[in-house]
Amino acid sequence: MLVERGLQVMNVEAVGEAYAIASNYLRRTGAIADTLATNERLLGIIVQMFQRGEYNKIRLANKAIAKFESEMTLTA
Repeated sequence: MLVERGLQVMNVEAVGEAYAIASNYLRRTGAIADTLATNERLLGIIVQMFQRGEYNKIRLANKAIAKFESEMTLTA
């Protein structure tokens, strides 16, 4: 499904699937809480990467996990 956001069209499936992959991994490692609530920081990372041209859901998820974990170590 493509959704128009302003002047940009976003592939919701790619972003959603990348988020599901990344959040599942981060929940299993204990990096984020095991809840049904969306982690806005993780979603923001994925959307930002998607807007910069990364459309592969596996690469999106892997890069988002790496960035999320590196930000966690910087703030800890």
